[in-house]
Amino acid sequence: MDSIHMPEIIKENSKPGGRVLAESESRSSFDNINSPPTNDDTCGTTKDFSCIYSKDLLPAPSGEVTTKDFFEELLKEGLEGFSLELPDQPENLEQLLVDCRDTLKYGVKTGHPRFFNQLSSGLDVIGLAGEWLTSTANTNMFTYEVSPVFILIEEVLLKKMQQIVGWSEEVGDGIFCPGGTISNLYSVLLARYHFFPEVKTQGMTDLPRLTLFTSAHSHYSVKKSAAVLGIGSENVVVVKCDDRGKMIPTELEHSIITAKTKGSVPIYVNATAGTTVYGAFDPLNAIADICERHGLWLHVDASWGGGLLLSKRHRMKLQGIERAWSVTWNPHKMMGAPLQCSAILVKKRGILQECNQLCAEYLFQTDKHYDTAYDTGDKTIQCGRHVDVFKLWLMWKAKGLEGFGSQVNKCLENAEYLFTKIQQRPDFELVFKSKPEHSNVCFWYIPPSLRNMSPGPDRNRRLHEVAPKIKAQMMEQGMTMIGYQPLGDKVNFFRCVLSNTATQTGDIDYLLDEIARLGQYIYIRID
Repeated sequence: MDSIHMPEIIKENSKPGGRVLAESESRSSFDNINSPPTNDDTCGTTKDFSCIYSKDLLPAPSGEVTTKDFFEELLKEGLEGFSLELPDQPENLEQLLVDCRDTLKYGVKTGHPRFFNQLSSGLDVIGLAGEWLTSTANTNMFTYEVSPVFILIEEVLLKKMQQIVGWSEEVGDGIFCPGGTISNLYSVLLARYHFFPEVKTQGMTDLPRLTLFTSAHSHYSVKKSAAVLGIGSENVVVVKCDDRGKMIPTELEHSIITAKTKGSVPIYVNATAGTTVYGAFDPLNAIADICERHGLWLHVDASWGGGLLLSKRHRMKLQGIERAWSVTWNPHKMMGAPLQCSAILVKKRGILQECNQLCAEYLFQTDKHYDTAYDTGDKTIQCGRHVDVFKLWLMWKAKGLEGFGSQVNKCLENAEYLFTKIQQRPDFELVFKSKPEHSNVCFWYIPPSLRNMSPGPDRNRRLHEVAPKIKAQMMEQGMTMIGYQPLGDKVNFFRCVLSNTATQTGDIDYLLDEIARLGQYIYIRID
């Protein structure tokens, strides 16, 4: 199998996870393309790119054959000669082929079934086809006149996602954003505008001290949003969580009351549906009750957990999400869309436009010959906006709700399999004894030298060193990848994320065996 990181290519296609195409296989899709012969006295053949440059490709006259041959060569085995330096003079296409091949050769293969490092992984072929078409179109999502089909596709997707969240057709708005952090930023921006619309023109000068609330296990983007918007990261109150990483509703209400007594103005609560590390789901209905009592904007960050809404088996974990005022949902995570693909869904229709509109006359003229409500650019804080919707729309057409639901179910089944395997092994220890809620599984590897030690500070100090040492060797050898971190009073532990439907149980077995192999003889200082 190809390694996921290192340049050495080790093919073990007979083993679980060995699904990387060999060179002969990767060429097969081009075998039936008949290329007319050319007479190139300088270079000899059309496949000799050492004297061909980018100016010879389309849209250059008669550039069709050269362009086709260039793209064919991209799929072949890499050559030597990779350099990151930028030249003053143009380099030939042979060098560009080397650069393209080696960029992939030396990079991390995030689509590999043994890549467990991030929440987004895998490679959906339909999504990839959509991304290619999007890049080919090379258009912008700010006006209907230049992007009519993509604008309509975005509208259809947003309505579908709002329906799945549980909102009626009479309400709802949204926009696709450059990632979950920006989607969460929109939620804070809109909450502040909802309560203090004068902030758009007058700024923060005359506003009271605003306070936001989020759980101790929430994503760091809530504090970042407060910093970016001038609210201040210290005005984000971090609410205590239980041992499983869920926000404690009584602690939230106590924090809101305390903030009011200190003269602050609470405006916003962020609840998390699928925390980054533990994969925990906050109790949304209880949090919504508190927000209604105090008149606060409720945002649900379902960047990671939103995909579970597509599963009949697991969507009940997000009960109460329909009561949110806004929702972040990242299809590039559990739904497997190629990066990037994130949406901010808003229950209050029109507030995105009111909050962000500046009516730039060179783009958003009011006397166009079509309904200018389709010019979505003024709803955003951007100008140029990449087309992130087509790949998701194409995937949805290919899979349907049923296919996405099965995909989610498989990932969570893989997580339960890993959980069960760890329970059965004496060399591993689970962070939680209960089954995972999402597809995050957190655990320690216990090397032989620590297995007979009594729990306590000394054992924790040594255990803290284990995961980083194993991860370092893992990256050097490049056959699998998994993340680690400490959290609260828990020393460094591994967090395995299962979001790639190509991952099989054999890949999970391999991960545990590889961690044990690398960790068996690691040296931990005793002093």
